[in-house]
Amino acid sequence: MPICIDNDLPVKKILEDENIFVMDQERAKNQDIRPLKILIVNLMPLKEDTELALLRSLANTPLQVDISFVRMDSHESKNTSEEHLERFYVSFHDIKKNNYDGLIITGAPVETLSFEDVDYWEELTGVMEWSKEHVTSTLHICWGAQAGLYYHYGVGKHLLKEKLSGIYEHHTFHKRTPLVRGFDDSFLVPHSRYTGFDKADIDAIEDLEIVAESEEAGPYLILDKRMKNVFVTGHPEYDQLTLDKEYKRDVAKGINPKLPVRYYPDDNPDNIPPKTWRCHANTLYYNWLNYYVYQNTPYEW
Repeated sequence: MPICIDNDLPVKKILEDENIFVMDQERAKNQDIRPLKILIVNLMPLKEDTELALLRSLANTPLQVDISFVRMDSHESKNTSEEHLERFYVSFHDIKKNNYDGLIITGAPVETLSFEDVDYWEELTGVMEWSKEHVTSTLHICWGAQAGLYYHYGVGKHLLKEKLSGIYEHHTFHKRTPLVRGFDDSFLVPHSRYTGFDKADIDAIEDLEIVAESEEAGPYLILDKRMKNVFVTGHPEYDQLTLDKEYKRDVAKGINPKLPVRYYPDDNPDNIPPKTWRCHANTLYYNWLNYYVYQNTPYEW
């Protein structure tokens, strides 16, 4: 089934070329069905790349999904044109009276800063507080997961000895948990971050449950027991070449980064990396939309 996006959104043509079912807003109006309304707070610098990655995964569902993007007015984007933001993004101020079935808060390259030093922190915490009454379920990704765990539960982060970058093996704890329904015993997920948190800090909070983790990368999927918040510490939405772009960007900056773990064939950056995590990424987004959003949201908001 389709995702419903603005007919002029630049990534629409790419999605259609990949045979992903995309529906423009005019056609959606003529269907006798209420689509799920999903709001995406896109904090990544290359916003069009993130739009494309998320829309690819959200399209793998039998549900019609109506997507809106929100911007942080307190932050000036340096990597996405103002014209794109004005055309395809809304201000939180303009939509905060609305209700949404789902909310996604993406990662952001600000993890080495303390949360309070991020220029849009106050605005983002306003979104997270608003979500308690206006959103059925919120999916937090990477830094967005760290921000959500800190704001809602006071879980702090710490700087890692070196950047965690690559493809890591994970396993689930509770296979009957709807979020991991259909997952294999082990599965792969991309990670790209400089910070993490202690598992013991999460285990100490009665309202939180770790349902999947990695021996190398730590807790991966964390749920609150009211099914209002899902925290994803990695980047399942990453495209095949996202880690490649990040690695070569850091090389060009003279950072001298280590190769992403288990990414390039023969550890040779000239080789094209295979995408080994797409099925579980799609299953994760499908399960979230179905079990945590669709099954729990009221028909009339």
